[in-house]
Amino acid sequence: MTAVAGFALPVVLIALLILRQNIIVILGVATFAAYYFWGGGEIMNVVYDMWEASNRDVLLSVPLYILAGALMSQGSIAERLIKLMTALMKPVPGGLAVASLLACGVFAAISGSSIVTLLAVGSIMYPAMIKAGYPRPFSIGMLCAGGTLGIIIPPSIPLILYGIMTQASIADLFIAGVGPGLTLLGVFIAYSIIVNFNRDRGQWWSLSEVAQSLLNALGALLTPVVILGGIYSGYFTPTESAAVAVLTAILVETLIHKHGFRNLVRGDWTNLRKTIDDMGSLMWRTVGETSTMMGSLFPILAIALSLNVFLTYEQVPAQIVEWLTAYIDSKVMFLLLVNLFLLVVGCFLDAGSAILILSPLLPPMAQSYGIDLVHFGIMMTVNLEIGYLTPPMGLNLIVAMGAFKEDFLTICKGVLPFIGLMIIVLMIIAFYPPLSLFLIQ
Repeated sequence: MTAVAGFALPVVLIALLILRQNIIVILGVATFAAYYFWGGGEIMNVVYDMWEASNRDVLLSVPLYILAGALMSQGSIAERLIKLMTALMKPVPGGLAVASLLACGVFAAISGSSIVTLLAVGSIMYPAMIKAGYPRPFSIGMLCAGGTLGIIIPPSIPLILYGIMTQASIADLFIAGVGPGLTLLGVFIAYSIIVNFNRDRGQWWSLSEVAQSLLNALGALLTPVVILGGIYSGYFTPTESAAVAVLTAILVETLIHKHGFRNLVRGDWTNLRKTIDDMGSLMWRTVGETSTMMGSLFPILAIALSLNVFLTYEQVPAQIVEWLTAYIDSKVMFLLLVNLFLLVVGCFLDAGSAILILSPLLPPMAQSYGIDLVHFGIMMTVNLEIGYLTPPMGLNLIVAMGAFKEDFLTICKGVLPFIGLMIIVLMIIAFYPPLSLFLIQ
């Protein structure tokens, strides 16, 4: 397969994207075209490669993390975290905004999803902020930006997809996401304090309120500690941690938040049965929602992995790298161009879809310029994270418009300052690798 043929595939993908085709159509057409025209017409190899590429244990972590996030957002974990953060941030300028961002950060370390984080925190905090007199554009823009933390603060579903597609260590990707994720969170908090500095602050800390909120949220705070602590200490793999996340969510909700353990000790069988029935109903809903979501995601993932196998076998990335380095001999120029390209892509594709399409091509190019594969994955994810806030296809904008009944123009106005802040942090991440890699070097 020639380099010219290799460049034909991105042209086909871009043409289908302009025609607003579904992601499975885009990947399907590209994959079958590659196998038919450049793979000797062996279309059946698509099915074989889909099976071989999909036969990986790490894929189990994707539905399990989605299920864990759904359990925690529809249960009481998110609500308890929000109450704790609100109690802690009352005397701080812009206390509700800071509490919302902290809640987004903690919940992101549980759910791994941008949309789940936005809905779980925003559904509670947006009405509270409007009632407290915060401007609507700022409130909704801040929550949309806070939601994006769900795909960079570990565990992160897009980082898992990137690891699957590039064979990068998912544990290293998770660790590398800590520095950039906390940096983004800190920048958002600083901005929220500055713009709300003259706003009336809440009452001073109430020791009893903080203590009660902390006691009520102990189970919720335990969840990210168990998940991330287990991964980084080596007790279980990122795949196993997804199953631990689901089990922890079930136990916390059933035994602690719904008082199942207390009812069992007391022999209160009536309330214990009610607790079990409520948890069964919650499981039924969330498993159904997760199954529906994975029913649409897994075919896309399988086709993308098949295309990845084909491109690697035909040495397309290596040929494109050889062609590219003949024209771009500067690492700085490559980083600027690839970031600009990803910012444009993020306007039209969600992070997961973009990673599935671009991972076979961009990471090998980055490695040819001496860029660490894990560092590039973090940079790529943060870049695509900005796409969640950019019109016309920003997922967080669309979700916020439906969930909070705000017009699109108000939401876009609210997210503009946060997009600017994220681009600044993105440049720091791109040109200062230790921010991502200091914990794994």
